[in-house]
Amino acid sequence: MKTKLSLTKALFLSISALLFIPAAQAADYTNSIGMEFKNIPAGTFFMGSCMYSEADKKRDNQLKKQGLSPQGPTCPAQVPIDTDALEEETPQHEVQISKGFQIGVYEVTLGQFKHFLSSLNNEERSQIETEDFKKANQHGDKAAVAGVSWEDAQAFIAWLNRKEGGQRYRLPTEAEWEYAARAGSKTVYFWGDTPEQAPEYAWFNMDQADLRMWFSEREFGKKEDFPHPVGLKKPNAWGLYDMAGNVWEWVNDGYSATYYQNSPKVDPTGPRTERLRCFRGGSWYGSVTNLRSAFRGLNAPTFRSDSLGFRVVRKTR
Repeated sequence: MKTKLSLTKALFLSISALLFIPAAQAADYTNSIGMEFKNIPAGTFFMGSCMYSEADKKRDNQLKKQGLSPQGPTCPAQVPIDTDALEEETPQHEVQISKGFQIGVYEVTLGQFKHFLSSLNNEERSQIETEDFKKANQHGDKAAVAGVSWEDAQAFIAWLNRKEGGQRYRLPTEAEWEYAARAGSKTVYFWGDTPEQAPEYAWFNMDQADLRMWFSEREFGKKEDFPHPVGLKKPNAWGLYDMAGNVWEWVNDGYSATYYQNSPKVDPTGPRTERLRCFRGGSWYGSVTNLRSAFRGLNAPTFRSDSLGFRVVRKTR
């Protein structure tokens, strides 16, 4: 059961989170339009959530019929069960990222996206820069761009590759994204197993059930419902900002609820489907449980939302 914080402590948490000024961290690479990237090393991690899944239950029922002891949830990371986990996040499994890569320190900003828009002819630009797009992007060039579909993100990347020369830029795979977001952690959130610290790291929808954790009842109006300038909150352990909250981030993978059951251990790239695409990370519109490192969003590649943007990966070789 959650208890209310004192007014003094609640106000301290909210003010410290909102006024947090991150320490400057040098980027490993900055491109011609000011996108900053950090080196992410090759390595292994545990992808997904610890949960007593339907597959686990089916297996244990079979074991019981054979007179054997049930095995319980499939959790190779040896962490507690995540009570908010969803079936599509299971089974938890070890994944190897075989090659290092660079990922954006920040989500792509409106200012950076404008460079792409200015390269388009009027007809092409009008198809992306709709009235809904303009409404979603009223918070300055340093805010994360929103109202961008998976296809729009791919068009931006194709333009960026032409501009920079070569084919270095792309969306991260779902596995690369979670690997970078976790930054070596095995916990539910990249900062720990509980949401109390969420306002220090993420812009998200503090609905009333969650607000009581951070504010007194008369302070409920403090939530801010729009994409924010990037980098205002604390980074994760690898120096990446807004990996939780602000805007959802498209990844390259197609979506399947059962993909983890048979996905490759090394460099999984998602199922071969064009019908649905994944996005990750939660947003200003989503609840605190959407900020969990394993949470998976999905929609059609043409879908646009005022809480949906993207982050870019750059190949280093």
